[in-house]
Amino acid sequence: MQVRRKSLRWMFFVISLAVHLIWFYSGQSCLESQAMPNANSFPLTYPVTQQVKQIDDYHGVKVADPYRWLEDPDAPETRQWIEAQNQLTFDYLSQIPQRAAIQQRLTNLWDFEKYGIPFKQGDRYFYSKNDGLQNQSVLYTLKSLDATPTVLLDPNKLSEDGTVALSGIAVSEDGQRLAYGLSISGSDWQEWKVRDVETGHDLDDRVQWVKFSGASWTHDGEGFFYSRYDAPNEKTKLEDVNYFQKLYYHRLGTPQSDDVLIYERSDKKDWGFNGGVTEDGRYLIVSVWLGTDPRNLVFYKDLSAADAPVVELITAFEAAYSFIDNDGNHFWFSTDLDAPRGRVIEIDITQPDRAHWQEIIPQVTETLQGASVLNNWFVLSYLKDARSQIKIVDLQGKFIREVALPGIGSAGGFGGKRYDTETFYAFTSFTAPTTIYRYNLMTGESTLYRQPQVDFNPDDYETEQIFYASKDGTQVPMFIVHKKGLKRDGTNPTYLYAYGGFGASITPSFSVSSLIWMEMGGIYAIPNLRGGGEYGEDWHQAGMKLKKQNVFDDFIAAAEWLIEHHYTSSKKLAIAGGSNGGLLVGACMTQRPDLFAAALPAVGVMDMLRFHKFTIGWAWMSEYGSPDDPEEFKALYAYSPLHNLKPNTAYPATLITTADHDDRVVPAHSFKFAAALQAVQQGHAPALIRIETKAGHGAGKPTAKLIEEAADRWAFLVRVLEMA
Repeated sequence: MQVRRKSLRWMFFVISLAVHLIWFYSGQSCLESQAMPNANSFPLTYPVTQQVKQIDDYHGVKVADPYRWLEDPDAPETRQWIEAQNQLTFDYLSQIPQRAAIQQRLTNLWDFEKYGIPFKQGDRYFYSKNDGLQNQSVLYTLKSLDATPTVLLDPNKLSEDGTVALSGIAVSEDGQRLAYGLSISGSDWQEWKVRDVETGHDLDDRVQWVKFSGASWTHDGEGFFYSRYDAPNEKTKLEDVNYFQKLYYHRLGTPQSDDVLIYERSDKKDWGFNGGVTEDGRYLIVSVWLGTDPRNLVFYKDLSAADAPVVELITAFEAAYSFIDNDGNHFWFSTDLDAPRGRVIEIDITQPDRAHWQEIIPQVTETLQGASVLNNWFVLSYLKDARSQIKIVDLQGKFIREVALPGIGSAGGFGGKRYDTETFYAFTSFTAPTTIYRYNLMTGESTLYRQPQVDFNPDDYETEQIFYASKDGTQVPMFIVHKKGLKRDGTNPTYLYAYGGFGASITPSFSVSSLIWMEMGGIYAIPNLRGGGEYGEDWHQAGMKLKKQNVFDDFIAAAEWLIEHHYTSSKKLAIAGGSNGGLLVGACMTQRPDLFAAALPAVGVMDMLRFHKFTIGWAWMSEYGSPDDPEEFKALYAYSPLHNLKPNTAYPATLITTADHDDRVVPAHSFKFAAALQAVQQGHAPALIRIETKAGHGAGKPTAKLIEEAADRWAFLVRVLEMA
């Protein structure tokens, strides 16, 4: 397999929109029992949250942190608070008459087959499939595409409630061994095991304390490379910071204690390492990451020579480099060096000086997202205004053809080996469920391979893309999806969702949850804010660190555009986002509480002065800046959601969601924000928090939980937006 550079930049955000929009609540309450036609016409009695006299000094600025005690998720007082908050929230949601019907429709619509993209290793194909309502997708293998598939690994049998998830796989070169990672209750911590593909039985191998790493086999099938941290404190493993990642080689049949240390840097506690073996089996490519900074280093090790050293090829954090493939000692990379929208270069490792580097594919108007080598050609994935475009060029950079996609949407896949003449890809859009195509590189023909059948008519909906001006005049694209025949009279309930950070691009994708919202008459709007990667690294950098306010301005401008053009009104407008998008929602609702009727921040980063003190939060300083820097502190403090809640202010109806096992964005962010919001909320708009148990940041969440959370989310909006 070709080696791909992996980075926490991509690991930070939730994997899909469905996961981003998960809602968790906690609360204890005394709800009045009479009928309540208007959600904002009655008071809520919130649990009493103790305040402590905690004052911190940031560069001479005194900052109170009265809810510091909520940072310990396992303290008895915190557990009592969680129970009380969940009681309040679930009591509130249970009284919404429409909730049961929403959940039933979600369940019915969710029940369709979902296929992963097939890939071939050795003489076998592998793919994942979910029959419909299975909590976790099942991994299958088959000898030919028309053969009967065999279950290779069913994660649903690993736990009764579906909270053990498959977090990564790597198949040996001959297709005989499967290394697979497991995550429990949504934690980023993984344990890797090895399964014999022919028998379906596990070997004795166990590799623990893996985080932010995959696995890559040597071509002899004797073992694999992986990265891990030292064993953490068992009691605090979900909160403690993660430093000093190390790259190891595990040989089959040996205990983890005998694993060979390939590379570490005791002088660089914040460096991380991803190791991948090249398709020809000769080299180990080591991508060195530093937090979520897209810039990385590249080292390599010659696996054909015993005890060969790790050679430092690219030694400065000045650009992003993603290894594509190699032809002997000629390495191909996609990079944004001197090309913020990406290009492809060739480096001869026998002449590694930059003066000898060759450009093969120059930067173009579109943004390069990825590349592979198939049929001895480059297959290039671009974004054109947040929509997929696939181009094929030869190894000298000469254009061959553009792949004709089924429509305007998102395409992914195109994996395989250098001389493969066929590949597979997935295509999806806001109204097209993920469909798998088989692509013939010789003829350029796409053939339908797997198409799900979903109980809705896509012709009943329409998608438009508009461009609007942000506060500083920057043109920002936005997708707007809704039922055909929509009247633009300012009365439509609207769900405005975005992310805006870490160079992550939000592209069209199908979501059952979003479809239900549109069935109910809602508008689904997705702006592609600065901070994302839709227009390359310049677009990303325009929304990070001291320029982060641009992201919030873009989001606010999207809301104002929708209102100005009579799609909706403030009293019908809800904003939502997860992870970094949760920060987006928190910042915008505190800056413009008058603009929105509802806010749904999920697993958000809400305390911008202490985010770097937990798990992998330190890695986000390359994106947000550091509270320890006086200038960056000023910017962070100016928008930090927790620190910008003002007394006696009418904030939108708010449903905060988090999870007790989230070790990416620790739940203390949401706990403290909820407590502070409840303390200052003026009026009767609810300020609730839903805290999921046995769940993490979002990836691997069981289907049953996803459906419950979506039902709660839409029921909440039905009430607070006063929908029919």
